[in-house]
Amino acid sequence: MATDTQKLAAFPVFMRVENRAVVIVGNGEEALAKARLLGQSRAALTLVADAPEDALVSWAKANEAHLIRAPYAPRYLDNAALVFAATDDEAQDRAIIADARARSIPANAVDRPELCDFYTPALVNRAPLAVAIGTEGAGPVLAQMVRARVDQMLSPSLGALAHLATQYRDAVDRLVPRGLARRRFWKAFFTGDTAHAMARGDAAAARRSASSLLAAGSDIPGHIALVGAGPGAEDLLTLRAQRLLMEADVIVYDALVPEALVAMGRRDAERISVGKRKGCHSKSQEQINDLLVTLGREGKRVVRLKSGDPLIFGRAGEEMAALREAGVSYEVVPGVTAAFAAAADFELPLTLRGIASSIVFTTGHDLKGRTLPDWASLAVSGATIAVYMGRSVAADVAGRLIEAGLSPDTAVAVIENASRDDKRLLHGTLSDLPSLADRSELTGPVMTLIGDAVAGANFERSEALATYKHQLERA
Repeated sequence: MATDTQKLAAFPVFMRVENRAVVIVGNGEEALAKARLLGQSRAALTLVADAPEDALVSWAKANEAHLIRAPYAPRYLDNAALVFAATDDEAQDRAIIADARARSIPANAVDRPELCDFYTPALVNRAPLAVAIGTEGAGPVLAQMVRARVDQMLSPSLGALAHLATQYRDAVDRLVPRGLARRRFWKAFFTGDTAHAMARGDAAAARRSASSLLAAGSDIPGHIALVGAGPGAEDLLTLRAQRLLMEADVIVYDALVPEALVAMGRRDAERISVGKRKGCHSKSQEQINDLLVTLGREGKRVVRLKSGDPLIFGRAGEEMAALREAGVSYEVVPGVTAAFAAAADFELPLTLRGIASSIVFTTGHDLKGRTLPDWASLAVSGATIAVYMGRSVAADVAGRLIEAGLSPDTAVAVIENASRDDKRLLHGTLSDLPSLADRSELTGPVMTLIGDAVAGANFERSEALATYKHQLERA
């Protein structure tokens, strides 16, 4: 049972105000703020102001609000649905509230919660969808902070999508059976191709998709989102990725994706770990491809969650090819790749005017073969090299780059667990890099940045690779 402290003193409701009078009394900024808030509705606004400021006059004119330039009188409240007292004068506000209550009209006094019959929420407007955030007058700033976060999470196209849904509601009621079938239809409508088309601003394609969905009946197609989880920090996940996680029926994730990110998905979503970590592959790539195709054909909304960016050493190409061949709908959502997170942690520029004008993304294993990669010459000309998964082959990386002509004194920055609280930073030169292979305590993903631009990093919080190198030599 809920305790008293968990119960609301004010119960949230949505009140019909379309074509009904809402009266705001006041001359200045407080009255204007309420007018702007109520201006998002279809209420018939009346502003009562004996000395209105210019901004209030301009707003009333631009928004077709009725402005009464006269001292307040109780008769102006007659037949109003709501009343707002915004005079910045406590005695005047009390009088207005009393007059409203005498007429059984709910009233609000701006910044005087003890006088209010109701509180105005912080509003996220995606008409006809609306999200209202309230604190019972205790913390308007907190409500605005929450509003900003919710506003970021909700696609700007949701209002248009909700409006389209109203046009299909009668047909759905006639053609789609109640219960599971109807729930699946609306879920697919609000999360699938119809929603994606509306997000692109293509209303005609959204309507075609909705009609196809209706014609499909219970055979609702699935959709796969190949999503970049970023380098590990929860707040580096993109807003789009977060929305898709909340919509997913199934989350298929790699071993390098932190559990905290997987937990951001819907509570009832199925979660499937597919491993894909060095020495610990719970599923082969072919098995993962087959799994995604099967889930898509079952009509599931799937997030394939990959560490970093799915298109950078994420093997997304193979998964996309399998989905295309099977005719399963998919999309790609980029993520912050580890190289960018590592550069941010070291405060180093990956490009630097006059020094480095290009970046190479590679894995250490590219430098193990007998033939130098085509990009090796770029390293000599000043490119910044970002080496993924290169700890165990650090000696090969250093040796081949020096063989290609890169100076042994070239700056190197190494980071384990980029962007995360448990990150570890190391720095040195290319000649120090081989000692990295002996750092068995580095169990997380390691990123190595090499190049002249790296010398501009902030090494105050990092450990010198040379220190460990000298310890090995003495041993």
